[in-house]
Order: sequence, then structure tokens, then C-alpha cells
Amino acid sequence: MLAVIKGAGDIASGIALRLHKAKFQVVMTEISAPTAIRRTVCFSEAVSNGECVVEDVKAVLAKDVENIRAILENGDIAVIVDEKASCIKELKPDFLIDAILAKENLGTDIDDAPVVIGVGPGFTALSDCHAVVETKRGHYLGRVYYEGSAIENTGIPGDIDGHTTDRIIRSPHYGVFNPIFEIGDTVQEGEVVACVDSTPVVCNVSGILRGILPKGTLVTPNMKSGDIDPRCEKEHCYTVSDKALAVGGGVLEACLNLKK
Repeated sequence: MLAVIKGAGDIASGIALRLHKAKFQVVMTEISAPTAIRRTVCFSEAVSNGECVVEDVKAVLAKDVENIRAILENGDIAVIVDEKASCIKELKPDFLIDAILAKENLGTDIDDAPVVIGVGPGFTALSDCHAVVETKRGHYLGRVYYEGSAIENTGIPGDIDGHTTDRIIRSPHYGVFNPIFEIGDTVQEGEVVACVDSTPVVCNVSGILRGILPKGTLVTPNMKSGDIDPRCEKEHCYTVSDKALAVGGGVLEACLNLKK
């Protein structure tokens, strides 16, 4: 069974991990300059490094569709820079999962594959996809909707140990992002964790830096640039989150339930 996942950020990578361990062949499409912040658990890192490992699963950057097939044959996940996911026309996957998490549908159609799954808000089951998987933290996280849509985006991050918006690091303006700390470092409230050009970026809560953009990333005003985990469990920086695994479980359910 072949699945193509649009996106290779942390949620998409949790989905890929679930599917790969369930013996699916997995291809992930990405943009040329990924903006995932939880880079230690994102298969998007293969774009800049050529390959990467998330937990015990390896992903390799593919040059083209022929190269994708060789990577899959070797038992790895294939990642390709293909913003419009044009590779699906040649690959003809059994499943297409849109996990870009843009909070809107950027072009996925229900006829793109035998089974099309939308992840998060912006999709409507039986309209532009066959099923939608909930991404909002709480009681419905990971639930599959075979009719209707996921809960609308509130713009408020999920609560982790009593912290929501204050645990997110955001860029102050357009510019070039340069981190001072690395993923896994301990930071204190009020500490400068990065700069955008010459403007310091201060964290609003103490904890472990769970994610941060790489050096040289071009950012826009208020762009999500980092994530602080107040639980201070360093190992969480290097394993897929409970949220990503829950969403991945929902996608796996939908794939098996809807397979042709």
C-alpha cells in the first residue's frame, strides 16, 4: 500500500511513522525551504541533510520518481521537494494525506487518489476528501470524521502544563532568523533565544526548547519560530509527540477503513 503525504513537519512525520510501522510505503512532499520548528522529529530535515532519522525510521531525499521507487524498495521513507505534489500523477498512490496544516485546503481534491484524507481544519469529508482527522488537542484529538469537518482553528495553541500562547516563540517582523539556543537547551523566561536581523526575540516562559527554526530562515511578522516545553523533559525533544501519534492513529484508521 502506497501513501503520499503532503508535508513533512512534526504532525505529518507522526503520521508517516504510524503508516511506515504498519507496513505502508510512504512518500512525503515538501517545499524547498521547510519551516518546521520541531526539526529533531521532522522528516523534512531530509531536504537539507539528504537523509534523516526520526526515532528508528530513516527518510531519504529523492531526486525524482524513479529515485522514490528505489528508496521505497530499500524500506525507507522517501521525501521529495514537490510543493504541488505533482508526483502523485506518476506514483498513483492508494492514499493521499494532506498534512500541510495550512488551516485551509491549498488544492487537494477528492479525486486525487482512491482514498484522500484531510488533516485538521480546512477540509470537508465527502466534499474535498473522504475523511478528516481532528488535530485540536482535547477530547476529539485523532478522531476521524467521515462526514463534515474538523473543529475550526481558534488560533490558540494547545495547553501544555498550563501554557498556551506564551510557550510559542514568534518573529517580530520580516527578516532573517538566527537562533542563539539549540533544540534541547534549557531557557528561562525573559531570555533572548534568537534574533531577527538585529532584533532580539525573547521567550515568555521557562522550559526546554523543543523546537526552533534553523539559522538563516526568512521569516514574516508573527511567524511561529520556536516552541518551549514547560514540562522540561529533554527526551520529548527527540521523540514524536502524543499529538502527532494520535493524529497518525486516526489517519491509519481512515486508511484501513476506506481502502479500496
